[in-house]
Amino acid sequence: MEHAAKVRTCLWFEKGGVEAANEYVSLVPDSRIEGVRDNGQPDDPMIVEFILAGAPMMILTAGPHYELTPAASISVLTEDQDETDRLWAALTDKGGETGRCGWLVDRFGVSWQIVPERMPDLLASDDAGVVQRVSEAMMQMGKIDIAALEAAAKEPAHG
Repeated sequence: MEHAAKVRTCLWFEKGGVEAANEYVSLVPDSRIEGVRDNGQPDDPMIVEFILAGAPMMILTAGPHYELTPAASISVLTEDQDETDRLWAALTDKGGETGRCGWLVDRFGVSWQIVPERMPDLLASDDAGVVQRVSEAMMQMGKIDIAALEAAAKEPAHG
């Protein structure tokens, strides 16, 4: 296997690394499996190197010694509500768990942030009222609803 990337994010899995990598690359454009090494584990290969939307990633399937945690997550900047909805549904299907503010944990235990590109734009507004209202709306959401964020941004100040 050729090593095309000097730096990769590595996710430690107890089992199922190839299945997870295959699922991830099927969901995100500009993604592909680069290589798989079984290292003596042909039923559940030890190393899967892949590209996820151009970012080099790796899954190391090496047993129950460590657990995945939300302290490290995969953040995906989505173009629109359709892409947000599609990824959210695919990643929470078959046992994934929804979280708050665009966060979820997929069925493999990996934490994700599904972030419509409009959200950071609204949160970077020069208008402190817009930032506050959008932040408050976001805090009430699981999956991010772009129309609801836009509506919050436009709400007049309560007086």
